[in-house]
Formats: sequence, C-alpha cells, structure tokens
Amino acid sequence: MMGKSNPYGSIGFIGGGRITRILLDGWKKEGDLPDEIIVSDSNPDVLKAIQEGHPGIEIRTENTIAAGCKIVFLALHPPAIGDILEGIKAALKPDAILISLAPKWTIAKLSASLGGFNRIVRMIPNAPSVIGEGYNPVAFSAGITDDMKKDIRRLFKALGDCPEVDETKLEAYAILSAMGPTYLWFQMQKLRELGASFGLTEKETDKALYEMVKGAAKTIFKSGLSYHEVVNLIPVKPLAEDEASILQAYETKLKGLYEKLKG
Repeated sequence: MMGKSNPYGSIGFIGGGRITRILLDGWKKEGDLPDEIIVSDSNPDVLKAIQEGHPGIEIRTENTIAAGCKIVFLALHPPAIGDILEGIKAALKPDAILISLAPKWTIAKLSASLGGFNRIVRMIPNAPSVIGEGYNPVAFSAGITDDMKKDIRRLFKALGDCPEVDETKLEAYAILSAMGPTYLWFQMQKLRELGASFGLTEKETDKALYEMVKGAAKTIFKSGLSYHEVVNLIPVKPLAEDEASILQAYETKLKGLYEKLKG
C-alpha cells in the first residue's frame, strides 16, 4: 500500500534489482511504503516484476526522471556505477540526496564523479530488511545535516537497525552483515530437510531450528563465556573433522573478496 509521505517528496531508484525489491517490500510490509516512487532499469523484465509487486510505482527504462527526484537511490553493482553517474549527473538536483547502496564506491569517489555534489549517503543493506529485521550500516557525507540525518533514519526505520558507522568500515560490513546470511541459509535449509527426514513436522523443525539459532547466537555473543567455553558446552561435535576446511574457505574467499572491495 502506498501512502507514506517523506520530507523530501519523490524517491527515485536507479536500478530495480534485488536490493530495490527488498527495500520496497520491507516498507510495504511495515505499511511505510513512501509516496512518489520512480524505479528505472534498462531491463523491462525487472521493471515488470517491480510493478507486479507494487502497482503504484512508476517505472522507466531510462534514468533521467528517477535521477531528478529529491532522494535518489543508487541501487547498482559497483562495476555499473561509473557510466551511470556520468549519465545522471546533469539530472541530479542540487538539493537532492544521493543514497548509494553499493560497496567499493566511496563518498569521495562518488562526489568526484558527480562534479563535486556532496549530499551523499552510503548504506550497506542486508536482506532481512525485507521483513523489517535488517542491519543496515550507514555513513554520511559532510553535506548531510543533522536534520537530514534524522529524516533519512526515519525513512530507514521500518527496515530495521541503521547504525551510523565510519565510512572506512562499510566494506567490512558488506562481508559480515550484507552477505552474512548466505553463509548460514543453505545450512539451515539442509537442517530443515534433515528434520523432515527424521520424522518432524515442518512446524516442529522450524521452531526447533529458530530457537536453536537464536539461543546459540545469544550464548556466543552475550553469555560472557569465551569461545572455547561456549564450544565445550556440547561434547559431541559431528562436523568437527570438517571444521578446518570450512574455516579455510571463510579465510580465503572472504578475505579475498574484502580486499577486492577495498581495492
């Protein structure tokens, strides 16, 4: 349902892919979907999916109209950003706010590519925003005033937590919180399948796993016990012989990706 007004009026999304749908769906679920949203994307199928889920949203195959909104979300993968910035620079209004959802492109680099435009926000969103449970670290340029920050946080509130962090840490958050669910979901799904094979109902399996994951997280992060004390709470460790290879995958793949994002 549309109808949530915002202090800046129109909102444009450059790019209509997964992260745009996550934010739109998150706002919609919480009843906070803002008015006057325009989504642009060069792929008609992407735009069709957006409009099917949100019939009140205006869609465009070119970026000029979306870039002329009061709040402009840059919802693109890093390799695509350079050419897009050159194309929207003339359409971006001096009193607009640009919110980049991508790692790698710093505020300074974005500003330089936009001819010195300095009303820039960077956010690293994560998928649980779709149910209002996101952890979405944000950094602001010097051109964003305290009042603007309040309005932007109000816009993001329905999506979950939105802590302000040092911009230099955003790529670390991209690895840990933005991509983090992908390290866990496939394992959770396999446990769900095993639960069914063991004779549990879907409801019983999901309840057991949900409470287990929640309790396990609280134990390691909030119990005050050391890591070794935590893991020694359970004597039987069925995957112990596989831990080294799993940890090595984390070490090589995630460190390599982090260096690529920071490079």
